[in-house]
Amino acid sequence: MINAIIMGTIIVYLCLLIGVGVYNGKKNSNTEDFYLGGRRMGPLVVAMSAEASDMSSWLLMGLPGVAYATGLADPFWTAAGLALGTYFNWLLVSRRLRRYSYKVDAITVPSFLAKRFRDKKNIITALAALVIVIFFIPYTASGFAACGKLFHSLFGIPYMTGVLVFAVVIVVYTIIGGFSTVATNDFIQSVVMSVALISITLYGVTHAGGFGAVIDNAKALPGYLNLNQSFDAVAGAAVEYPALKSASMLAWGFGYFGMPHILVRFMSIEDEKKLKLSRRIGSIWVVIAMTVAVFIGIVGLGMTNAGAMESLEDSETVIVVIARMLSQHGALPAILGGVILAGILAATMSTADSQLLVAASGVSENIIQDFMGIKLSEKKSLSIARITILVISVVGVFLARDPNSSVFGIVSFAWAGFGGSFGATMICALFWKRTTLQGALAGMVAGGATVFIWKYAVAPMGGLLNIYELLPAFFVSLAFVIVVSLLTKAPEREIIDEFEYARAKSE
Repeated sequence: MINAIIMGTIIVYLCLLIGVGVYNGKKNSNTEDFYLGGRRMGPLVVAMSAEASDMSSWLLMGLPGVAYATGLADPFWTAAGLALGTYFNWLLVSRRLRRYSYKVDAITVPSFLAKRFRDKKNIITALAALVIVIFFIPYTASGFAACGKLFHSLFGIPYMTGVLVFAVVIVVYTIIGGFSTVATNDFIQSVVMSVALISITLYGVTHAGGFGAVIDNAKALPGYLNLNQSFDAVAGAAVEYPALKSASMLAWGFGYFGMPHILVRFMSIEDEKKLKLSRRIGSIWVVIAMTVAVFIGIVGLGMTNAGAMESLEDSETVIVVIARMLSQHGALPAILGGVILAGILAATMSTADSQLLVAASGVSENIIQDFMGIKLSEKKSLSIARITILVISVVGVFLARDPNSSVFGIVSFAWAGFGGSFGATMICALFWKRTTLQGALAGMVAGGATVFIWKYAVAPMGGLLNIYELLPAFFVSLAFVIVVSLLTKAPEREIIDEFEYARAKSE
């Protein structure tokens, strides 16, 4: 009976998302509508959809899981970096990108870069689109994996069946409704995620013996609440958490400047002046949501040590297990449990749908039309975009076939890829008028390559080199942008005039 209620709640939620897609699908008359919502999005939807698409499954699975397993240090420094990155991305990038992209008539991040630098051969367009596809595929796969883990742990449904079901749902409403649907559903999903975080916290604290008991339990574990130490559960001892590692976790914040699925939110708002309100809403929600998510991991461990919950083999399922426990107290708690579990799905789907849409625009608009020079009608362009969404989803499902994959690990690598490839390039494109096409290209290539080199060749050496790959990648990219730009011909007068226009109107 309880399983039926939970399943029914989740099915209603999924039907709602598809219904929004069908409703908004009627509004898509051209590619600007499909990829950017016709630049008609309101400040609340822009704020919450940006943050929901940002958080992904790691907010409700990855972040609490790390806190449960290792203590406060790792999730704290990561969350702090993300909070700072969120705020400064809204403060520095959002308004200038909205005005600049409108001035040059760009509806995707790759097309903005191409038009910003007058890349007539569209080399930067193709490169940017390729980077988007390369890193969004594993990112999307991590979302599918989270859905598979959820349904397997709840209902005993085969892992791959869960992966396939949710991949189909995401693909259906994204293909039908485009950006308006994705943004609206992300707003709905942010509300569901908020309900999930609050409900789990209240229930967990109660069954762990109260707030004081949770804190006392955490204090009793060596290094668990220390920001320069972490807790080793196997040894039952504290482990040093180096300052350099703290800095590398803070480097997560650099990733925001290069996240295409977040940047397009800035470009979609109806009035750039309303971005100030969006910044306040989004920044406050992110800080609260991440704080609660980390605390849930601490609460979960408190429940385990208090005997209210068994020790978890997979710490990333801590919210799933608590929600399952809550649902056993009757019909209404079962419905609430279903909403909480839908919140985990929301965190996953709100990122996956955005990534699929951005990747589709990269292939249809930027590679096929801009780079390859194949002119398509609006109808054919939308058809190719929808086919791309389907193909990427199929590849994502294939990559998600391993149920033991780490959601946090996959997301962190993809995040580094975007931050390393686009972060410094985007900052320079918006704030340094001397940036040249050659410099932007060099920065993108150098940053993206550094992510792979550092992850698989340098970091394994250990010691001081074992840091998050985004930190060195961002600064390597920045150095290449600056040096190559200074060594190449200065931008034309027309480019400088556009830059000054965007700067003046954004201040």
